[in-house]
Amino acid sequence: MAAKPLKHTRKKKLGNYPHTMVIFSITLALFVIGLFGLLLIHAGKLSNLVKENMEVQVYLDRDLTPLEIEKLKKTLARKEYIAYQEGKAQVTFFSKEDGAREFIEDSGEDFLTFLGENPLRDAFILRINPEFATSAQLKKIKHDLQNTVGVYEVEYVESLIDSINQNLRRLSIVLLSFAGILVLVVIILINNTIKLALFSQRFLIRSMQLVGATSFFIQRPFLNRAVFQGIISGLLASLLLFALLQYAYHEISELYVLRDERQMVILMAALLVLGGLLGFFSSYRSVKKYLRASLDDLY
Repeated sequence: MAAKPLKHTRKKKLGNYPHTMVIFSITLALFVIGLFGLLLIHAGKLSNLVKENMEVQVYLDRDLTPLEIEKLKKTLARKEYIAYQEGKAQVTFFSKEDGAREFIEDSGEDFLTFLGENPLRDAFILRINPEFATSAQLKKIKHDLQNTVGVYEVEYVESLIDSINQNLRRLSIVLLSFAGILVLVVIILINNTIKLALFSQRFLIRSMQLVGATSFFIQRPFLNRAVFQGIISGLLASLLLFALLQYAYHEISELYVLRDERQMVILMAALLVLGGLLGFFSSYRSVKKYLRASLDDLY
């Protein structure tokens, strides 16, 4: 009777453990972290847009001549808190005739016919530099403008700024708290995933020790593979986030104005670095554990 041919078995290679599960777990964890990052980026961008469009209405005295109005405009344009766009100070003159015309168009009533005169005042509309768009700074700005010669009254929507700053502060605290908890959970998850993956190679690690291999020689292939897996996971998570963003922009076109390509690049680069670091340290701890374990602990 002919002997059965021996079945060829593939030799297990140091550091060569199933990595699909590891990459999937790290990718999923980094993707969730990236989602929190996207929320923070878009919330910050929304806050900046609101601050960039913050306006202050400066109403003028009635007896100002056109020359005095022009001089006042130049004075206001030199203020440090005035926003600039394309090198031009954002100071716009709004005459009382324009105000009357706008009021009549909105209300449908011509108040000039029964009043006999225009009770409105000429005004300047100032767009404020976002760096000064806080409640404390706006109060200082209002006080400074009211002490300017030719200015009758200064107004801005104070409650809006207070509400935006408070809500943004609360949202940032909540998101950062969840992100901190999530990062801790992710570290534990990735650490356990890599530890389980290395469990199958614990005897191979011990065999390498018995033949005189140094700890660095044993650790190197595991660490190299873990860093590679972390970077690949970060890349996959970034691609998923990019695809999700494009879908969101397509479905909700208004979100497109909140995009910040520079912050997005930084976030995706951070995911790559975070994936590599998490993979490295988790693998380092796990291999170190098996290097120090006794023979009885390996069973």
